[in-house]
Amino acid sequence: MESAGGEARPVLPPPPPPVQELAGAANDVPARYVARAGNEPKVTVTAPVPVIDLARLCQPGGGADEASKLRLALESWGLFLVTNHGIEATLMDAMMDASREFFRQPLQEKQKHSNMIDGKHFQLQGYGNDRVASEDQVLDWCDRLYLLVEPQEDRSLDLWPACLRDVLHDFTTECTRVKDCLLREMAKALDELGDDDDYFIDQFGDRADTHARFSYYPPCARPDLVFGLRPHSDGTFLSLLMLDDSVGGLQVFRDGAWYDVRTRPHTLLVNLGDQIEIISNGIFKSPVHRVVTNAEKERLSVVLFYSIDPEREIRPADKLIDENHPALYKKVKVKEYTAGLYEHFSRGKLVKETAKI
Repeated sequence: MESAGGEARPVLPPPPPPVQELAGAANDVPARYVARAGNEPKVTVTAPVPVIDLARLCQPGGGADEASKLRLALESWGLFLVTNHGIEATLMDAMMDASREFFRQPLQEKQKHSNMIDGKHFQLQGYGNDRVASEDQVLDWCDRLYLLVEPQEDRSLDLWPACLRDVLHDFTTECTRVKDCLLREMAKALDELGDDDDYFIDQFGDRADTHARFSYYPPCARPDLVFGLRPHSDGTFLSLLMLDDSVGGLQVFRDGAWYDVRTRPHTLLVNLGDQIEIISNGIFKSPVHRVVTNAEKERLSVVLFYSIDPEREIRPADKLIDENHPALYKKVKVKEYTAGLYEHFSRGKLVKETAKI
């Protein structure tokens, strides 16, 4: 769960050591990471997340079956798997390999890309933990590297590890192509928008941003007590995820229950964010999801978060509002909305609740 903007933060409590350094040190976990009672029922049901063939969906004339599955995914789960997306398997493998290479480097090397300025001031970009706002904040069992990748001219290349630079640029370029294709098909899925296939693309503006998050979840001796990432919804427009195909961990909440999200080699998982839920007036869903850990295996994910220009305001589309369908969300400025993500996330709350009328 991340947001846009890379300003240095005020002085915060000292960050904890990387989780990677704690893993395997004991048969228990430090108290600051204990987020659960340890007696929750095990999730055994896999979410029947739709699988969309992007080549068929985006072909001239469109694939009616794929379009129907897409609409179902957008309105129900808020996430779906994408196959035949055109990104070479070799590039996806290279992206994951480079990510593992970074996290397997000695700590001293990784800290050259730290998200702490002078060890005191937090910045969004870089390697380390998510923002720690208080001494009693419950922490996630995860280390991350977070980088701004678009606009390209704003990249802080000094924070980009050498092992990731070229492959991340290429991967971002390919994912942007996939994202634009999906946005047009998602606009088509809203019949109320008419023939404006570029409606969602036009919302992004000239200074829209994209962030990459590399999340590393070490093995945990007590996975029943911790979260790799606590329950949340994304504050962005949508995200493209490349999941670890050797170990699961992502779960999605629906109808009062948690479901496992399956993994597939060389597929992308598309996850909707709060921004599109607001613009679609709640027709499309931004799902609450979380990450659980594994007692024996490490897990890695690579995510690209796409967000509207932070200086823009968003609200439900006018064509989706009438006397029978009142606006469900207020007008919000993207920058102010994303600024509230950390506060709400640290308290286990959803920031999108603040935008509801």
